[in-house]
Amino acid sequence: MTNTIFINKHYDLVERCKRGESKAQYELYKHYSKAMFSICMRILNHVGEAEDVLQESFIDAFAKIGDFRQESTFGIWLKQIVVNKAINQLRARKVQFVDIEEFGGDEYDIADAQTGYVDEEDTKFEVERIKRSMEHLPEGFRVVLSLYLFEGYDHEEIGKILGITESTSRTQYMRAKKRLLDIMSANF
Repeated sequence: MTNTIFINKHYDLVERCKRGESKAQYELYKHYSKAMFSICMRILNHVGEAEDVLQESFIDAFAKIGDFRQESTFGIWLKQIVVNKAINQLRARKVQFVDIEEFGGDEYDIADAQTGYVDEEDTKFEVERIKRSMEHLPEGFRVVLSLYLFEGYDHEEIGKILGITESTSRTQYMRAKKRLLDIMSANF
């Protein structure tokens, strides 16, 4: 029942935005800005750039809201805009992604973390530790790791978004995981 109310309210807000109502735009902004800012930060790792990309993304979304056909949720549609804008910002920085062929294949085999019982307090601490550690990754590693782990893109999609091969995405991901584990063991 609550989910239906949210969907109806969401639909109503989008329709009001299509009519140019600034109050509806503000409501959508309030609802989505924190999550979208987190995406920007995971990709860009720079507060000022993340804030700029967030604002540009909402401006674009509201300018193009007439193109939104309700085939997905507004959040998913907005997330695509945010990710694309953040990637474009990275391209403006000239981030280099390492191609797998340059190194003669994948040299890292990373073992999965051991599973076991972890209480909620430990989990919160571990998530924060991972976030802090990710800030120290090179941009190419951080972007691929963020897109794969946090944004749910597969390597084929990441390759298309970043203009790299699927194998390069996989290599970046594997190396990012190894580097992240190294950073976490050295710093924390």
